Amino acid sequence: MEQGKILVVDDESRIRKLVKDFLTREGYEVLEAGDGEEALHIFNQQHDLNLIILDVMMPKMNGYQVLQKIRETSKIPIIMLTAKTSEEDELQGFNLGVDEYIGKPFSPKILVARVNAVIRRGQQESAGGNGEVLEAGGIRVDIGAHTASVDGREIVLSVKEFELLTYFIQNKGIALSRDTILNNVWNYDYFGDARTIDTHVKKLRAKLGDKGDLIKTIWGMGYKFEA
Repeated sequence: MEQGKILVVDDESRIRKLVKDFLTREGYEVLEAGDGEEALHIFNQQHDLNLIILDVMMPKMNGYQVLQKIRETSKIPIIMLTAKTSEEDELQGFNLGVDEYIGKPFSPKILVARVNAVIRRGQQESAGGNGEVLEAGGIRVDIGAHTASVDGREIVLSVKEFELLTYFIQNKGIALSRDTILNNVWNYDYFGDARTIDTHVKKLRAKLGDKGDLIKTIWGMGYKFEA
């Protein structure tokens, strides 16, 4: 059974083949692009893509430039596949609207797990989610509409930032370890990649402004939302 259509963008043919082989086994239809310009051409021609796996360092147009162009017109889920894994690189991607970051070298099985989770999440959102509205400390989250506001002012969050904020509010006053957050927000075992949590929390705090202080750091453990 076909699970969906995925565009894999990487200038290394062996990486594309590796990813394609694993995704094809899962039932996905996989398209390939060897550079940023080719990726945009395919994206503009194929209107039924479910997800894009995008390398950062490529000829003609790098991954960040491709991501920026796509985000001008589309919210399609994008996973960045990159050897550039510093906090600054990840923040740049999240600022531009990337949904997931996977560093090279990577486990193909973990990549497939993340692809499945991102697509499943997108399908649930397309189905309408639920109409639950959460409010705490001046922050309002409308899960059904997928919107968030602070003191009545709407803020723009990435998919993962929205899910992280929702999880914090749903568990306000509870100390949450990084592993607990990873397992519940990312929907699979992230194998202890705590830096990903810290990067998302840093970005979320910035977007919440003064309300970012409601997300407390518990040193050596994780975070707690207090309102």
